[in-house]
Amino acid sequence: MTHAYKKKLIEVAIPLEAINSAAAKEKSIRFGHPSTLHLWWARRPLAACRAVLFAQLVDDPSGYPEEFPTQEDQDAERKRLFSIIEDLVKWENSTNEEVLERARAEIRRSCGGVLPPVYDPFSGGGSIPLEAQRLGLPAFGSDLNPVAVMIGKAMIEIPPRFKDSGPVHPGIRERNHYRNAEGLAEDIRYYGEWMRERARERIGHLYPTVQLPTEYGGGVATVIAWIWARTVPSPDPAFSDVQVPIASSFLLSSKAGNEAWIQPIVDKSSKTISYRIRKGGTKSEIEKAKDGTKAGYATFRCLLSDAAISGDYVDKAADAGKLGVTLIAVVADTKRSRVFVEPSLVDTTHVSHMVREKLESMSFDMLEVPCRGTFASNAQGRRYGFKTFRDYFTDRQLVALGTYSDLVSEVQEIIMRDAQAAGLELDEVPLRDGGTGALAYAEAVSVYLSFGVSRLSDIQNSLCRWESSKTQVRNLFGRQAIPMMWDFGENNAFGDAAGDFRTSLGSIIRVVERFVPSEAGTLRNADAQTVTYPAGSVISTDPPYYDNIEYADLSDFFYVWLRKALRKVEPEVLSVLSTPKSEELVATRYRHGGQEAADSFFLAGMRRAVRNMATHSNEGFPATIYYAFKQSEIDQEGISSTGWATFLQAVVEAGYAVVGTWPLRTEMANRMIASGTNALANSVVLVCRKKEPTAEVVTRAEFIRALKRELPPALAELQAANIAPADMPQSAIGPGMGIYSRYKAVLESDDSPMSVKAALQLINRELDEYLGGIQGEFDPDTRFAITWFEQNGLRAGEYGTANNIANARGISVESVKHAGIVESQAGKVRIRRRDELEEGWDPATDGHLTIWECLQHLVRHHEKDGLADGTALLLKKIGDKAEAVKDLAYCLYDICANKRQDAKEATAYNALIADWTELSRQAAAIHDVSGDRQVAMNF
Repeated sequence: MTHAYKKKLIEVAIPLEAINSAAAKEKSIRFGHPSTLHLWWARRPLAACRAVLFAQLVDDPSGYPEEFPTQEDQDAERKRLFSIIEDLVKWENSTNEEVLERARAEIRRSCGGVLPPVYDPFSGGGSIPLEAQRLGLPAFGSDLNPVAVMIGKAMIEIPPRFKDSGPVHPGIRERNHYRNAEGLAEDIRYYGEWMRERARERIGHLYPTVQLPTEYGGGVATVIAWIWARTVPSPDPAFSDVQVPIASSFLLSSKAGNEAWIQPIVDKSSKTISYRIRKGGTKSEIEKAKDGTKAGYATFRCLLSDAAISGDYVDKAADAGKLGVTLIAVVADTKRSRVFVEPSLVDTTHVSHMVREKLESMSFDMLEVPCRGTFASNAQGRRYGFKTFRDYFTDRQLVALGTYSDLVSEVQEIIMRDAQAAGLELDEVPLRDGGTGALAYAEAVSVYLSFGVSRLSDIQNSLCRWESSKTQVRNLFGRQAIPMMWDFGENNAFGDAAGDFRTSLGSIIRVVERFVPSEAGTLRNADAQTVTYPAGSVISTDPPYYDNIEYADLSDFFYVWLRKALRKVEPEVLSVLSTPKSEELVATRYRHGGQEAADSFFLAGMRRAVRNMATHSNEGFPATIYYAFKQSEIDQEGISSTGWATFLQAVVEAGYAVVGTWPLRTEMANRMIASGTNALANSVVLVCRKKEPTAEVVTRAEFIRALKRELPPALAELQAANIAPADMPQSAIGPGMGIYSRYKAVLESDDSPMSVKAALQLINRELDEYLGGIQGEFDPDTRFAITWFEQNGLRAGEYGTANNIANARGISVESVKHAGIVESQAGKVRIRRRDELEEGWDPATDGHLTIWECLQHLVRHHEKDGLADGTALLLKKIGDKAEAVKDLAYCLYDICANKRQDAKEATAYNALIADWTELSRQAAAIHDVSGDRQVAMNF
């Protein structure tokens, strides 16, 4: 392929380990992270998006031979650019103007001062447009899902409109000077508090206090939560008129020394069940309480008759309207601790009557939208009575959420008056049309207030789990599904903790305070297959994973509340009754009548969407497309998995050539090795260029010859860039697919076009041959050790077999023993463990030095001291054998991870390569490897 363009940094090299490390650390950050603005599924880490965009836009030094004529010059310049990325990806620098401006300056320099628009046609949670805006670029995005669109608008459209403006509320100002979106954040807090106070006035009486029993000192306490269990009529005819509980657990607190549980008291003669709170107890009592009334998978037992209650029975009872709930415990807050109160001490009848009265006066038409039931429990087709979104909530929760939704509309009028009083013009131009006056500002604040209501629905619903280990109610969306909860916790909506609007809104405010808006961005509601792009768009996007997440079904849970609160603010975006399903580009079997039809739908739609990208891509820049791996496909199929191949097929057929692949990890280091498999990354970034119009058709044999000719030097470059061994399989796809996708077609022997899946398998085969071929460059003792280790690991084997292998390499077992690699006695040979190697070993004085010894001593030191000086000092002493040592680490990783399935040993080699760049930098800074510096090695 001829290149009429300057390569960008991402097409040559990126500091992958620094990016992955920052992405992994980011997962543990919640305070102020944009992901806490509103829930969305499978967000890309901001650090990764930021780094990818920078590397996608900044020129690689190879494009300036007059400025960087030698390889050393180019490497030095890349190192400088890498240092910018390494600073850029740190979470603490995401609002650091000095660091951000350094990155923006490099982008401006590479773009000739004219910054191209960045477009993400699958914007989802908005990470890519947000990071484009952070880097000073014109940011555009679109999504088919209206919830995603509203999230994007809240992140990139609204904050720039009111940048550096002070708040408009009439209360006391928090500060005199307001930067970025700080004034907006203060108004969200102020008017959110106004909403909470009005809500408390209207419905606070529906959350009464509880009278504590004498064992807790008596008096009145605030209720934190009510614990409920679902009930069905007993299946035993003798008790069929009694509702019996189906509870997954009766355990209230599993904290050591503070155990508490519910003991059902059964009276068969009166056909009643009551509930007593027990503290402490024997181990068997607590274990029994932990199981509630469960009798097996999706099966319960009747407390009155011990009859089995099957899932089918529960489903039929629910369809007949016979599924009920019963209060089994109350959680109250005292000054000292949380306490548990028996339901018999609480009068729920009067409160229930008031709740029903209030509910009858409210409108919930939007909640009559049909739902799919509880997704995680729906494998057998059971719905358990969940037919509309209204069914997800208790009556009191509906009243609370409905009250707050109505208050969003009410508060807009107040904000608008206050904004006028503060000096904003009432220009009547609404927010959706680009307004910046009092009306638009009031609507802007209401968007975030409605997010507070939407977030509240995640913790105020009847599918929230009571977590006994932390004695608190947990939100529904702990994972990408809606699981059934047989017993659940209902939070106090005014408890000043989780479940309170103030708490829900607090997370949103912290996010808005950290926004660094520059140019105004644009987020549209559009289908990626047909959306019109701004001229000269640079494409960076994270499409939905083909069959992993049911985004539309899940997001309806929030959409119904956002629509109720914001329909007048965004009438076009929120016009439909529920989020679009049939057009959504995911391979959902139930929508298409089977997996094959679902795959065909996905492939055709993704092909159209990517072709639309390729048609409108700015030819001066590569496009970047993220692909998220599902763990099960990694475990089962590796890099030639069906989902991955299907996705790549769509990309190639749409007219792109894949010129690079970079594996991104969002898990911490202890997750880097999957048990017994290739440790593939969570996602891969594809770097794509438009395919040349002059692309030719070649045969399978010609393709394989091109692979054998071009892939090894490309793999050597990846190794030189210190790509971790665990990342090599996915990184190798880039140059391999670059060869495959530059052709118009690769024909099999029967003249049929080669599939991407077949090409991936050939690329993987060439990678295996490359790693095996490296062995020929090692000394004979090391080559013996590799073969023996692959066959036996660290176990002993027969001397005769070992000697045959040694003789084939022109040496004897005695030679390998003399090198200190193996132990040989009693007719057995085994490789020595690292902890058995010679203490105080020094490569400078070893008369029989091998690459095997150098690596094992280096790994031993790295395992013990990490990046401490001693590890770098040893690397310095190894000297010109360092590159061979690194090659051996790749070989042994491959053997451990893919052949011996030894995850622990593979991790050691992977970790060393991951730190290789930093170790090399430290080693290069060491000038004296004798005398006192020798002490630092601490052998």
